[in-house]
Amino acid sequence: MADAVPRLHHLKPYVEYYQYYADKVTSLVSDYPLGTQIIGEEAQKEFIALFGAILRLQNILASFDEFSGSQLLTDRQSQDYRSVYLDLYNEFRRGSESEKEDIHDDVVFEIELIKQVEINVDYILMLVQKYRDERGDGDDKEVRAEISRAVDASPSLRSKKDLIEDFVDSISLDSAVEEEWRTYIAHRQEAELSDIIAAEGLKPEETRQFIDRAFQDGNLRTSGTAIMKVLPPVSRFNKNGAHGTKKRRVVERLTSYFDRFFGLSHRSDS
Repeated sequence: MADAVPRLHHLKPYVEYYQYYADKVTSLVSDYPLGTQIIGEEAQKEFIALFGAILRLQNILASFDEFSGSQLLTDRQSQDYRSVYLDLYNEFRRGSESEKEDIHDDVVFEIELIKQVEINVDYILMLVQKYRDERGDGDDKEVRAEISRAVDASPSLRSKKDLIEDFVDSISLDSAVEEEWRTYIAHRQEAELSDIIAAEGLKPEETRQFIDRAFQDGNLRTSGTAIMKVLPPVSRFNKNGAHGTKKRRVVERLTSYFDRFFGLSHRSDS
């Protein structure tokens, strides 16, 4: 089985883990070359198990000094394979209501191990700076592609890809990248929240306070009285259940908004 990785009950010699890792990487590159679509659920499950085994082995090998500089996949290959892995995670997850990583009885995604190596906004901004420095008045397609690959390989940033790409398209040649990013995100946050408030008829001040608190706390509270304060007056006794429907829709939109902008900056900082 592809995912039968030696466990750490008793730490085995480095060479044994590394040989197992090398065999798995060889199988990965041979059976699932990048740029080739993985067709069929069985093949997808085999890829998931194989790449999951590699992630676990890399996690074990990272505890050995000898592993430094001995990774067999380049950074670009690792990013591209993580992107494929996350695409499959999202695809399998869409067919399940469960929030657990065990989406099917025979499919387990190592999302926490992906998160251990994922890049953050600071890394993306460094790439943006590199992109701006190297393109001059032209367009450095390789750096731009590097930014896209890095975002696609990140569980937390791939849902924000349009924000990052729009920012890359809009940057000037002479201002500070970090300052321009903060200004850009503050503008997009305000514009998108204003759209939600207008579309749903929410109370503006209460909604902004609710969102600011969510960013400060690190989570959006969808139960209790706080969420009720942002809603417009609706009769609880409406025979069509308009109150409950309205609340669910608002919760969904505000949750999506929170997930989209959390970790990029805080409204209260702008």
